[in-house]
Amino acid sequence: FLMERKTRVKINRKEVMLAKLRKSCSCTPKKLKNFVMDFLPVLRWLPKYQCKEYFWGDVMSGLVIGIILVPQAIAYSLLAGLKPIYSLYTSFFANIIYFLMGTSRHVSVGIFSLISLMVGQVVDRELLLAGFDLNDDAPPALGDGSLQNDSQSNTTAFNLTIAGMNAECGKECYAIGVATALTFVAGVYQVLMGIFRLGFVSMYLSESVLDGFATGASLTILTAQVKYLIGIKIPRSQGHGMLVITWINIFRNISQANLCDVITSAICIMVLVTAKELGDRYKHKLKFPLPTELVVIVVATLLSHYGKLNEVYASSVSGAIPTGFIPPKVPHFNLMLQVAVDALPLAIVSFVFTVSLSEMCAKKYAYTIRANQEMFAVGFCNIIPSFFHSFATSAALAKTLVKTSTGCQTQVSGVISAMVVLLVLLFLAPLFYSLQKCVLACIIIVSLRGALRKFRDVPARYHVNKVDTLVWVITMSASALISTEIGLLVGIVFSMLCIIVRTQRPRTALLGQIQDTSFYEDDLEYENISLVPRVKIFRFEAPLYYANRNYFLKSLYRLTNLDPNLEAARRKKYEKKEKQHLKRGDHTTNGLGIGETTLQLVPKQIDFQALVVDCSSVSFLDTTGVNTLKEILKDYKDLNISVLLACCNPSVIDSLKRGGYFGKDFGSMQEMLFYSIHNAVQFAKDQK
Repeated sequence: FLMERKTRVKINRKEVMLAKLRKSCSCTPKKLKNFVMDFLPVLRWLPKYQCKEYFWGDVMSGLVIGIILVPQAIAYSLLAGLKPIYSLYTSFFANIIYFLMGTSRHVSVGIFSLISLMVGQVVDRELLLAGFDLNDDAPPALGDGSLQNDSQSNTTAFNLTIAGMNAECGKECYAIGVATALTFVAGVYQVLMGIFRLGFVSMYLSESVLDGFATGASLTILTAQVKYLIGIKIPRSQGHGMLVITWINIFRNISQANLCDVITSAICIMVLVTAKELGDRYKHKLKFPLPTELVVIVVATLLSHYGKLNEVYASSVSGAIPTGFIPPKVPHFNLMLQVAVDALPLAIVSFVFTVSLSEMCAKKYAYTIRANQEMFAVGFCNIIPSFFHSFATSAALAKTLVKTSTGCQTQVSGVISAMVVLLVLLFLAPLFYSLQKCVLACIIIVSLRGALRKFRDVPARYHVNKVDTLVWVITMSASALISTEIGLLVGIVFSMLCIIVRTQRPRTALLGQIQDTSFYEDDLEYENISLVPRVKIFRFEAPLYYANRNYFLKSLYRLTNLDPNLEAARRKKYEKKEKQHLKRGDHTTNGLGIGETTLQLVPKQIDFQALVVDCSSVSFLDTTGVNTLKEILKDYKDLNISVLLACCNPSVIDSLKRGGYFGKDFGSMQEMLFYSIHNAVQFAKDQK
């Protein structure tokens, strides 16, 4: 039977586009109100805020995250190659802006190790290009962000033209200038992606690519912190192969290790890891996580200050962290042009991590987020803070999990966290002057436990899917051994190539009938399968298009043990020989009879009269695919073998119709197309 297709109503696309354009360009009070409330979701949910139910959970989670944020912000400044004050600015402004614009109630947006690493790599590169020396272990700078030549921190200066006047900018000033320019451009990219609804870009970052990227970047982060752990001064490697070069330099200078830093690092790592393991084991009994990082920082700072570790043992310390806020400043346009390419992967990674965590939390707690608004939110979390000496931000998995486990209910917890950071900014920052850098490095390394534990999951991942494991290994290796940006690009390209290869060489099979049923399956995979006499059933598990056309034909000829082109050539050769013999009136050839000659020229008897192609896995056909089916239809017809198609979806049927597979009037369509394999087999059996 042939099902009747519904008649589609023709849509005037021009009218639809004009109607949408008129609707989008119109401005009414109601539409303006909805636009403002969509742009600032806080206006929708804050009036409905239930203080009795939500407040204490938000306060508790906000305080815990704020306590975690302070030491992490100071530590991650090492990754970004910037002073700790800028990390605190970043954490403060990101929480405030996401409170206003974010749609996820539980995501913790702020400073993130991978983003800090990507920012730091760009900052280091631009400092080198500008002529600054990365290897100066400069004494603490004032951190006032003014354009000045700080000869104490670096003897090199860089000329900038700002507002029509020339000024000299020191190393610290130039570094934060590069970071803010990079952050501003990344935020602009994210806002533009939101305007043009380009969120689909995140679909090309599979879980294997993201995990591999995070693990590879974690190895780079760990490598960059080793010199602080053991207190040696080595050149800060830049460019491709940074991980290998850094380890070579570490082993070359291992004899210069600072014993004080080594002992401090060993104690801090032991305390942090032990506390983390105990926290993971007894987290169901703890109402909130142990503030281990804060305790370690406070104790280490006190010991360093009163033990005079910097003066006596030459242990490197954080230095002066100024209080208050630096006056805002517009990021430099010339620097934006220099980092425009670097900002693109930064924008994509920042957005993908934020949206994926937001969707995870929304699914777990049964509410919805708007991915496009999340893109706007994280974009403005980069654009606005870039005027206030902050660098790029993203959602962070570890802090998000802590936030959800400590009773967070709404985005109000972000404001509480921002207040904790503000307290440090205004009053407590100078107290961290004597904090050793090796302690900060320990905090960073211990925070990488989750990403580094992915190595333990490799056997299980390999058991589930070998191709995804290969994608993970390739992405991880490229991110660690080449660079993070190249690693991300390699991972995306390689994962897409894997998909292409899978469709180029998909699984093929000959099907048999399951006994006493109307169902058909691969006779090589299942027991109790019987082949249908005089009928071959061929399954191709991929769309049929130009890239896999040859594989389709080769597989079909191999499994059916018949190449119609070769068979047709043999028959023509036999007919030609036979005509020559008849014309000459010969009855023998070289001592052989005509019957024996026939046996030599004609292949074995064809054992089927119908070929059923199972199209259930064929999602689409291109022009080459349609022509391929037309080709086999003609070739097998020349051998008196009928070709029947089964289980075609509507788009495949439409492609076949447009390609003229069924003829001009579709008259033979009922004899060529079937809605199940069983129908096609029954039809083939009924044929003479």
